[in-house]
Amino acid sequence: MKILVTGGLGFIGSHTVVELQKEGFEVVIVDNLSNASLEVLDGISNITKKTPAFEKLDLRDKKAVQDFFKRHQDISGVIHFAASKAVGESVENPLLYYENNISALVYLLQELQQKTEAHFIFSSSCTVYGQASTMPITEDAPVQSAMSPYGNTKQIGEEIINDVAKVSSINAVLLRYFNPIGAHPSAEIGELPLGVPQNLVPFITQTAIGLRKELMVFGDDYPTADGTAIRDYIHVVDLAKAHVVALKRLIEGKNIEKVETFNIGTGKGSSVLEVIAAFEKVTGQKLPYHIVGRREGDVVEAYANTDKANSVLGWKANSSLEEALLSAWKWEQKIRNK
Repeated sequence: MKILVTGGLGFIGSHTVVELQKEGFEVVIVDNLSNASLEVLDGISNITKKTPAFEKLDLRDKKAVQDFFKRHQDISGVIHFAASKAVGESVENPLLYYENNISALVYLLQELQQKTEAHFIFSSSCTVYGQASTMPITEDAPVQSAMSPYGNTKQIGEEIINDVAKVSSINAVLLRYFNPIGAHPSAEIGELPLGVPQNLVPFITQTAIGLRKELMVFGDDYPTADGTAIRDYIHVVDLAKAHVVALKRLIEGKNIEKVETFNIGTGKGSSVLEVIAAFEKVTGQKLPYHIVGRREGDVVEAYANTDKANSVLGWKANSSLEEALLSAWKWEQKIRNK
């Protein structure tokens, strides 16, 4: 079966392509390369010994999306990653986020709703819960007013999918990620942020390798044990496997509802200082850091209740925080020593 992976050369997308190919799916990647490198294709090929089809395409171009689906009428499913995802940047440039994250989704769904059968996996986020009142967060937790335009685009995206599924042949799974980190154990693919990283772990690895002078910790006055924000850090390979399991669920018709939602995390929260300590322990690298003010749009804590994903999807995160951090460090060393 042919599966379209949008943003398939990005961090999570590339790891998911690997897992799809391992399961025998034929993959077509579209990516506009705004936050990814063509070299990632080589990394995927080195791991799987198969090169996925690739088209450089900007999903904000409606005509290009229409032409793509005319050429690829045999697409059985779509896993949609292509989106801008930095909380801070979205606060500074909201219109970029609304255009990129909403327009692309609409154009994809317009094509899919014309099919007699369509399977859609949406890359959503735990940001839709805002600052949840209870931990761990279940799928039944109320979707709260978004704390950033990025989070709002994920909420709007979910609403659009729910509305379209009611009146079309589209069946969908919304995967609400917590915090993906790490790299493929082969060190062939990993996270490749452009410019200054917006996420904690690449900032850690770039600091450890000497690319950044020191790590910035955004806030030490949160109401947590050590004052730093708490997140649920999940190994990107575990996350990638969740997409394949969700896609198979739709293809096999096992979904109970037209649109199903799952939290994808480890079920364990770690503070920023705990992540730093774990990195230092597994790598032997001392990390210079200093505390700065809180970052707008950040919540105090967020970690998943994964019971539904474990029991209904039959998926579970297998890798530890330490394993994920070590894989991220191996990847950082590889790309800097090229």
